[in-house]
Amino acid sequence: MSEPRILTRGIVFGESPRWHDGRLWFSDWGAGRVIALDADGGQETIARVDSFPMCIDFRPDGALLVVDSAHRRLLRRDDDGSMRRYADLSAISDKPWNDIVVDPRGNTYVNSIGFDFPGGEFAPGLIVVVGPDGGVRRVADDLAFPNGMAVTADGATLVVAESYAERLTAYRITADGGLADRRVWAETPGDHPDGICVDAEGLVWYADVGNRHCVRVAEGGAIAQRVAFDRGAFACALDRSEDPHLYVVGQNWGGDETEEPSGVVAVFPAPAPGAGRP
Repeated sequence: MSEPRILTRGIVFGESPRWHDGRLWFSDWGAGRVIALDADGGQETIARVDSFPMCIDFRPDGALLVVDSAHRRLLRRDDDGSMRRYADLSAISDKPWNDIVVDPRGNTYVNSIGFDFPGGEFAPGLIVVVGPDGGVRRVADDLAFPNGMAVTADGATLVVAESYAERLTAYRITADGGLADRRVWAETPGDHPDGICVDAEGLVWYADVGNRHCVRVAEGGAIAQRVAFDRGAFACALDRSEDPHLYVVGQNWGGDETEEPSGVVAVFPAPAPGAGRP
């Protein structure tokens, strides 16, 4: 692949990219902002939430949902721009809440890594589902640092990156929004997958911070493509165009940070557009 085009710079800690309504949306955890980018890099601040992590996704009606990990809750942005509580996560876990994905029926999946990071003693993480009515229930356990999540185009399967286990794990989404029939979707030996997305050919892209790349992998583990990055790749997203592109958010991490924000959004050509959720 060719060298990436840098769409924007100066991000403090970029994460959770989502293609929505013709623009790339992402969270700057370090600045407490949800940002939408247009094709030439123009920015609009959509919401401000002082939280780290602060992942985002969208309900089927287009409403923005934001994981407010600092207050262990899920927020919804109303049409007037105000943020209100959509679900209370505090009864399930007081550990950091991380990624989010919403399926086509409006079931919202949110995961918790299960321990204080960095520095805390490892403990397995979990996934909850928030129903369209705001009710919360646990639907998966024993995940080794659950990270990015995606739902396949048919709405039938949820895939989650287990960063510490070096694999992508899949579940069948049941009629009531539960998760069943856990299986390994792909082993990623030597890689620690972070944010993920699904493409129209059914393959998954995952970002890897330590190895500074994004990898396109088929179910079963066959690698179809790899793109190198010049800093930690935290998450990725695909647009839905006839000339598809992969958007990667990343920054320096692990001893080479500078005083100036190193976060960027980079754009690579991609072989297939995005599909499913996010």
